Amino acid sequence: MNIAKYVVAGVIALFGVIILGGSFYTVDQGERGVVLTNGAFSSVADPGLHFKAPIFQSVVKINTQQLTTYWGFEDTRAAMTAYSKDQQAADLRVSITFHVPPDQVEKVYGQYGSVENLIERTVGRIAPQTIKTVFGQYDAVSVIQSRAKFNAEVGSAVISSVTGPIVVDSVQIENIDFSDAYEQAVEARMTAQVEVQKQQQTLEQEKIKAAIAVTQAKGRADSVKAEADANAYKVKAEGEAQADSIKARGAALANNPLLIDLTKAELWNGQLPSTMLPNSTVPFLDAGK
Repeated sequence: MNIAKYVVAGVIALFGVIILGGSFYTVDQGERGVVLTNGAFSSVADPGLHFKAPIFQSVVKINTQQLTTYWGFEDTRAAMTAYSKDQQAADLRVSITFHVPPDQVEKVYGQYGSVENLIERTVGRIAPQTIKTVFGQYDAVSVIQSRAKFNAEVGSAVISSVTGPIVVDSVQIENIDFSDAYEQAVEARMTAQVEVQKQQQTLEQEKIKAAIAVTQAKGRADSVKAEADANAYKVKAEGEAQADSIKARGAALANNPLLIDLTKAELWNGQLPSTMLPNSTVPFLDAGK
């Protein structure tokens, strides 16, 4: 009988330890605890060490950190297939980052039961259709050329469309994968455009070279003209000076006829002719004058 009592007491003590140990729980930072009493919501527990009534109370932890859900990545949802404005099919790889506000934890548990159910019934249902709608407003070429603009419009549309106890922080279009045939056609088109731009650049360079040559030729012509004008001016000036000199000499001769004899005398070297005709006068010594 004593042994049986000890066994029963030991079982009761062990049971008490187990119950008492299960009465304490912790909530990590980045979580909130939903305290349930007999299955009904009782309170929300903040991060830290807490006590709950044994047997009657339980705690469901809700993650309030930033989380990310994916489409089109390995081991995630299948690729999100969308059609562009010009009816080109593309597989989109998308990531959406979100979090549960701490003050919305009660609604998350009461309406959805878990964060996983919340994602499926809000982001999972609304985001794909919203992204496809925005994608359909672009043709295939413009969605590639305006990738940043497209991504920004997708993010704005998804954030404004998703409602509930959840906040969408960002939406990223990680990749847009068109069919191989279309990508080859785009590559060929881009190559042709690059070649056209290259030819246009060459043409502009030739135009610039031609303009430089014309400018240089005009400069040389202007230089030659200036030199010719200078020579003509010089000849004209010399001619006018010579004419003025002749005019001055003529006027001097008219006013003084003996100036010629004076000039002759100034130019005579003083030597008499070695031969003279009979009855001729000595040059420059006309005594009758």
